[in-house]
Amino acid sequence: MAKYALRFNEIDKTMIQTVGGKGANLGELSRVEGIRVPDGFCVTTEAYKDLVAGRPDVSALTGELASLTTADPESVGALSQKIRGVIEAIEIPEEIGEEILRLLRETGEDAPYAVRSSATAEDLPSASFAGQQDTYLNIIGAGSVLAHIRKCWASLFTDRAVIYRMQNGFEHGKVLLSIVVQKMVFPDAAGIMFTADPVSSDRKTASIDAGFGLGEALVSGMVDADIYKVRNGAITGKKVSRKKLAVYALEAGGTEEREIPAGEQNRQALSDGEILRLAETGRRIEAHYGAPQDIEWCLCGGDFYIVQSRPITTLYPAPAPGDDKNHVYMSMGHQQMMTEPITPLGASVFQLFLRNLTSQPILEAGGRMYLDVSRDIASPLSRKIFIESGLGSVEGLIQKALKNITARRDFMRGLAKGKGGTGLTGGSVGDMARGVVQAIKIYRENDAGYIPKTIERVGERLEDTRRRIAAESGAGLLDFIKQDFAGCYKMLVLDNYGSGILGAMTPAWVNKNIKKWLGEENVADFLSQSIVCNVTTEMGLALLDVADAVRGYPEVLEYLQDLPGNDFYEGLAPLPGGAEAAEAFRAYLNEYGARCTGEIDIARTRWAEDPRMIASMVLNNVHNFPPGSRNAIVEEKRRAVDAKVEELVSRITQLPGGRAKAKKIAKQISVMRNFAGLREYPKFAMIQHFLVYKEALLREAGRFAREGAVRDPADIFFLHFDELREAFSSGSFDSAVIAGRRSDYALYAKLTPPRVMTSDGEIIAGEYDTGSIPEGALCGVPVSAGAVEGTARVVLKLEEARVGDDDILVTAFTDPSWTAVFVSIKGLVTEVGGMMTHGAVVAREYGIPAVVSVENATTLIKDGQRIRVDGAKGYVEILE
Repeated sequence: MAKYALRFNEIDKTMIQTVGGKGANLGELSRVEGIRVPDGFCVTTEAYKDLVAGRPDVSALTGELASLTTADPESVGALSQKIRGVIEAIEIPEEIGEEILRLLRETGEDAPYAVRSSATAEDLPSASFAGQQDTYLNIIGAGSVLAHIRKCWASLFTDRAVIYRMQNGFEHGKVLLSIVVQKMVFPDAAGIMFTADPVSSDRKTASIDAGFGLGEALVSGMVDADIYKVRNGAITGKKVSRKKLAVYALEAGGTEEREIPAGEQNRQALSDGEILRLAETGRRIEAHYGAPQDIEWCLCGGDFYIVQSRPITTLYPAPAPGDDKNHVYMSMGHQQMMTEPITPLGASVFQLFLRNLTSQPILEAGGRMYLDVSRDIASPLSRKIFIESGLGSVEGLIQKALKNITARRDFMRGLAKGKGGTGLTGGSVGDMARGVVQAIKIYRENDAGYIPKTIERVGERLEDTRRRIAAESGAGLLDFIKQDFAGCYKMLVLDNYGSGILGAMTPAWVNKNIKKWLGEENVADFLSQSIVCNVTTEMGLALLDVADAVRGYPEVLEYLQDLPGNDFYEGLAPLPGGAEAAEAFRAYLNEYGARCTGEIDIARTRWAEDPRMIASMVLNNVHNFPPGSRNAIVEEKRRAVDAKVEELVSRITQLPGGRAKAKKIAKQISVMRNFAGLREYPKFAMIQHFLVYKEALLREAGRFAREGAVRDPADIFFLHFDELREAFSSGSFDSAVIAGRRSDYALYAKLTPPRVMTSDGEIIAGEYDTGSIPEGALCGVPVSAGAVEGTARVVLKLEEARVGDDDILVTAFTDPSWTAVFVSIKGLVTEVGGMMTHGAVVAREYGIPAVVSVENATTLIKDGQRIRVDGAKGYVEILE
C-alpha cells in the first residue's frame, strides 16, 4: 500500500488517523451501493508528518502557540500567521510529490479538482471542526494542485482552527492533516441535507437546504437557501427563497459569482420528485453509518452526487424506546435543579430513590435522567391530572411543552399506552390512603414539636448507619447501601406522608380563603417567612454565624479571598483567628457539609470535602451584614408575620360569620407554619446519607487502588450500581468501560438537555403567553410575590457568587446549596424551576420576589444591568 496517497476505494471509516475525518468518510461513502461519489484520492497524514518532521522551526512555533489562550486573540493570530508562512514555503519532498502525481495521472491529470483539508480531529461524532481548514475549488493542473495542497496544510493554523482547538481541548501538535483531492462536479444545484431536523432534532424529519450552482453560495451566506422538510416519504414543509446569486466554476479554473435571471430567482432549486429522491438517498447513507448525517450533495445532469457525509454533532441523544410506538420523555434534572450531567453511579443511586416514586421507565440520555411519561398523558383524564395538577408547581416550561405535544393528534394516536403511570406520589395507593388519615390526625393535633422530633429520629438513624456501614466491605457494602436506603426512604417519606400533605396543601388553603374573604393575593408567601425547621432556610442563616466568627480577623478574610492550593484547615491554622475560624467552619459543615451543587449525584464533591466551596458565601455575609444578624433577621421576620396574622384575623372577624372564619384561618396558618418546613427535610436527610455512603465507597475503592485493581478511586463513579457491586465482588474493574464513560461525561457536559423530547428525538418547547406583561419583558413563573428593582448579578457557579444587598441573583437554577446566598440578595431569577422547587420555597420564606423558568435568562440579562422582578405576575424587565 502506498504511504503518502490513497484512492478513495482503498479507504474506509476506520482510517481517520491516516486520512482524517473527511477523507475516511469519503472513502466509506464510495463503498455504499447506489451512492455516487466523485472520484479522487487522499494525501495521507504521513505526508504531513514527514513534511514537518525535519522542521524544528514548526515544532518550536507550535510549542509557543500552546502557551497562548483565547484570551489573547491578537497573539494567537500573529503566531498562527507565522506558522502558515513557514509551512507554505516548504517544498514538497520528491517522494511525496511522486505519489500525488501518480494518482493525479490515474484519476485524470487535466481534470478540475476540489482540494480540501481533512484533519484527524474533524467530522467526528463529538466535534465537527466544520470549516476550520481551507477548501479550494476548480483547481486545474498538477502544479496548481500541489500548490493548493501546501495551502491546505498551512490552513491547519488558520486563526479559526487554532482557536477552535483551544476551545475544545485538542493539542495543536497532535492534530494532523490529510488532503482530499476530488474531481469537481459542476452542478445545477447543490446544498446540505440533515437526516435529522437540526432545529427540532426530530430524527424522522430530513431537512434539505438547496441553491443553484455550487454549494459555496449557501455556505458563505451569500444567498438564502430553499428549505425542504421530508418526513416518512412526504414533503411536510417547503420554504422557497429568492436566490439572487450563485457560484459557478470557470473553464480556466477557479469560480465566479453570477446573478440569477429575475424570472428564475424564486424557482425551486429542486423539484418535488428530486426532493424526495434526495431524502431517500440520505436515509440510505444514515442507515449505513447508523447515525444521523450532515450530507453535502450536488445535482448534475439529473443525478445526485454526494461529496461529504459526517455525523451531526449537535443533536441531543434520544433514549431508545424499545418499541415502534411514540413516547414522551420528561427531564428529571429540570425538576431536581440539576441540568448538568450525572455520573453513572450517581444516576443509579438516585434511582434507588426514584423507583419508590414511579413505576414508569427511567432512562438515561446525554448523561441525564428522563422519565417516560407516555402513560401519564395517554388519556384525557390522566393527562389532566398529571399535567395540570402534578406539574403546575414543578416546572413551568415542562408543563407548557407537554400541553403542546398532547395537542398534536397524529402524534397522540401513536402514543404508547398501558396501565399505570408515575403519579410521582411517593408510594402506593395504600400509602396515600394512610397518609390522608395521618394528615387529618396531625391537622387536628397541630403539634409544633412534630417536626423537631422527626428530625431527631432521623438524625439518630443516620448515626446508626454511619456506625454499621464501617463494618461493610466488598459486594456486601453495596447490599448494605441498597437495604439502608430503603429504610431511609420509609422513615423520611412514608412515615411522614401526612405531614408532607399538610405542608404542600396548607399554603394553597390559606391563599384561597384569604383571597375569597379579603381579596388579598399570595398572602401565604409572606406568612411562610421564618417557619419552623426549614433546614434549607436555616442553612443560609447559620452561615451568618460563620461570618461573625471570622469577621474580626483580617488575615483570615484575606485567606478566604485568595484560597491558596494547600489544605483548607492547614492554611488556616497559623493565622491569627485561624483556630476560631476553623472551629466555626467545622461546626457548620458538621451540620450542612453534605450539601453541594448538583447534590443528587453521589459523586459530587461536598462542602465537607472541600470547605473552600462556601468561602465566597461567608465573605458575602461579612460584607453585607453587621454582627448578630442571624437572630435579628429571624426575630424581625417573626414579628412581621405575627403582626400580619393579627391583622388578617382582625379583618376577617369583622366579616359576616367572621368569628368562625377567623378561627379557621388562624388554624390553617398555624398548621402551615408548623408543617411546611418539613418539605425540605427529606432530601436533606437523603443527601446526608449519600455522603456516608460515598465515604464508605471511596474507602473500599481506595483499597482496590492500592492493590492496583483500579487506577483512581473516583473511577467507581463511572460504573452503575450493579456493575460496581460486581467489581467489588470480583476485584476486577473494566478500565476501557470507565475510560469511555469518562469521555462521554465530558462530552455530555457541553450539551444542553431539553425539558421534554419524543422518542424521535424531537425537542418539544414550551412558551408563555406574553400578552399581559410589559413589552420586551422576559416571561417566567411567579413563585414569590413582590416587585423589586436591583442590579442583576449573573452567576453560573455558586463558588463565584459575589452578591450584595442591592443585587438580584440571575442564574440557571438553584438547588438547596444555592439558598445559602439568598439571605444576601433582594430578588431571584432562574432559568429552571416551579412553585415547589427549593429556590422558590426558600425565596418565599426569606420574602424575596422571585420569577423562575425564565428561558435563557443568563444570556439575555447581562451582569450589572438594572432589572425589575415582579414575583406576583411572573416577569422580568431589563431597565437599562
